[in-house]
Amino acid sequence: MAHAAAVERGWVALKLEGPFPFSMTGVLASFVRPLAEAQIPVFAISTFDTDYVLIKRENLEQAAAALGAAGHGKLAEDDCG
Repeated sequence: MAHAAAVERGWVALKLEGPFPFSMTGVLASFVRPLAEAQIPVFAISTFDTDYVLIKRENLEQAAAALGAAGHGKLAEDDCG
């Protein structure tokens, strides 16, 4: 029996270029803090060598401004539907 899956489109993935050594702390926090302060909801995914932060596409411009003001460099954008 097949089950229907819920789908929510319109997400953009921002990739934090890694790898980051395990001894380095606060990398993801330093990235999501400016987004939280700008009231931008996020969904974070971490792997052993890369972190991704998903945001809704309509928040992309505001997110880029908040991250730029916090000193983060160019955003690498992957379309997530």
